[in-house]
Amino acid sequence: MPSEPLILGFDTSAAHCAAALLSGDRVIAARAEDMGRGQAERLFPLLEQVLAEGGVNWADLDAIGVGVGPGNFTGIRISVSAARGLALALDIPVIGVNSFEAIALDLDHVAIPAVPGPRGQAYLAPEGQAPYLASSDELLEIMQDVPLATPDTDKLAPNIAKIAQSRLSDPNPLPPAPLYIKAADAAPPRDPAPVILPDDA
Repeated sequence: MPSEPLILGFDTSAAHCAAALLSGDRVIAARAEDMGRGQAERLFPLLEQVLAEGGVNWADLDAIGVGVGPGNFTGIRISVSAARGLALALDIPVIGVNSFEAIALDLDHVAIPAVPGPRGQAYLAPEGQAPYLASSDELLEIMQDVPLATPDTDKLAPNIAKIAQSRLSDPNPLPPAPLYIKAADAAPPRDPAPVILPDDA
């Protein structure tokens, strides 16, 4: 059994199911599968496969890292709920890592971490700014000045595990919470239901 802390990282925030087992600076096992749906059914079998490939059991884990988005609402809830449940059952810490952080871990050049969003949009996290949902027109304009860095599904879970490992010494870690990002401009309100007045009104 590895002497370094064992970290299980996983993510279902988009059209994938990804997991990795980390010990120190070594990725012992990792799997990533593209899927548009079915993450809820596939997640735990995938985690079992990663543990088996690493030759360890659930009880051997020291911590869990989980992707908190942004991305698909249902997918984020699946992984965050699973991570919280496992942390309670195993009595180990669980650490939330957003996709921007996981992307940035591999960046060796100037780029903006970007997570694909609905209808050709993307979630962006420019340095020093709050993350936001950019329209396709905004993306074209931004890319004229700086490149965008999108997630590599194969690296996502290992990077989540690495970042979680780096935060194990945090004395007061917050429980993972989904990262939901709304569009900058709210949709206009719907027309109110018509009011039917009596004939003698």
